[in-house]
Amino acid sequence: MTKLVLVAKDAVFHCARSRRSTFSFRSSCVFGLVDIVQPSQVQVSSHRGFAALISSLQPEARQLRSVFAAAGHKFAATTFIMASQNSRPSSDMAKFRECFGRAKHIVVLTGAGVSAESGVPTFRGAGGLWRKWRAQDLATPEAFADNPSLIWEFYHYRREVMSSKSPNPAHEAIAECEKRLKPLGRRVVVITQNIDELHRRAGSENIQELHGNLFKTRCTKCGDVRVNRDSPICAALAGKGEPDPKAEDARIPVEKLPRCQKGSCGGLLRPHVVWFGESLDQEVLRQTSEELEKCDLCLVVGTSSVVYPAAMFAPQVASRGVPVAEFNIEETPATDSFGFMFQGPAGQLLPGALAAHESEKK
Repeated sequence: MTKLVLVAKDAVFHCARSRRSTFSFRSSCVFGLVDIVQPSQVQVSSHRGFAALISSLQPEARQLRSVFAAAGHKFAATTFIMASQNSRPSSDMAKFRECFGRAKHIVVLTGAGVSAESGVPTFRGAGGLWRKWRAQDLATPEAFADNPSLIWEFYHYRREVMSSKSPNPAHEAIAECEKRLKPLGRRVVVITQNIDELHRRAGSENIQELHGNLFKTRCTKCGDVRVNRDSPICAALAGKGEPDPKAEDARIPVEKLPRCQKGSCGGLLRPHVVWFGESLDQEVLRQTSEELEKCDLCLVVGTSSVVYPAAMFAPQVASRGVPVAEFNIEETPATDSFGFMFQGPAGQLLPGALAAHESEKK
């Protein structure tokens, strides 16, 4: 199966090949993973769950580009050919270990699955609600503007629950690998979608936090960003945030919510995380891009490969011929783009995968 990745950027994207087949998204940054099912059919799916079938197309990238261009859409990036042969990822750990032994610059992409193994709530799937709310309903600028008390209750709960959670063997294996390889001039970098600091607590030092940090705040008035691990973060939130659906909203007056401590600012603080509808920090993206361009081995650990732009990172690395290994409890939409796939809990797989290699003795 040939895979193509189409990258597009605009506020509203709509392409109609015929009356029966449409491809429509609404997003500030749209990434579509395109699978060439057969020469006459192209299946398109996006991170927002839309899908459509565009019929009567040949699999060449130039033709796909011309179709979208004819619909009035201008591509903002190249079309990447991800794989062109009918092959499945290898599960040969010995071959992966050979790649690991040669690698000088290792990037580890991690997602919610790694934190879930530490018992951190992911707010996804069945039972993934906080009270009666879905996380995506709360994690938006609009929700914060409408009800900052409710949003702070939600994040206060998430901060407090971390006091009972610890890094698991997957976090520890990554951190130990970084520490062990550093004296050898070999680099290990974590690029994570998680906001819980478990990688830092495990001992990792080279970390790029794509979606921010649960224990940082940002002032909505002056923009000051700082670490804040106070528990509770303010007196009014003490004992609040109970996830029980029957719990009543605290309705804390805005003046009693967390406030900026920089000078005499006193502005309302918000969690320093990336909410739905917000762009990722450009400096974090720049540094992430540099690490991905330099890496000669990439691990994808505990991620669903449907949250963008992070879902694009590993396929882009694989398109350069760099070995990419996925460690996950199940296959993802990007699995067939990778050279390796090891199915199971990361905490069971990574300690062996990242253990000391004989090359380190030379």
